[in-house]
Amino acid sequence: MPHGRALLLPGAASMACGDVGTYSSTALRHGLLTVLRAWLYSRAMSSERARLPFELELERLERRVEELVGICAQLKEENRSLRQRQEALITERAGLLQKNEQVRARVEAMIGRLKSLEQGT
Repeated sequence: MPHGRALLLPGAASMACGDVGTYSSTALRHGLLTVLRAWLYSRAMSSERARLPFELELERLERRVEELVGICAQLKEENRSLRQRQEALITERAGLLQKNEQVRARVEAMIGRLKSLEQGT
């Protein structure tokens, strides 16, 4: 394992996107940032001289988490919109199929009447 970050971030990102419907964006952000801060703090405390780079890394990771939470929220809204549009299209399709069936039945009835008229003459 090169750094704990490789393990932490994929799980955190998938949790944020996978559970957006269950947890609020604020709760996700808070939870992810708490885990990141704790991890980075423990790493930074091992070397006081290395504290500044870890603070910079923490800020970079915080911005990335904020970005990912925003992306998840956008995807959630887009998904909701697409599902709504899909439902509307399914309803429209059902109506069109019903109209098509009615027109087909009327055309068949007209053909039957024409054939009977033709046979009567």
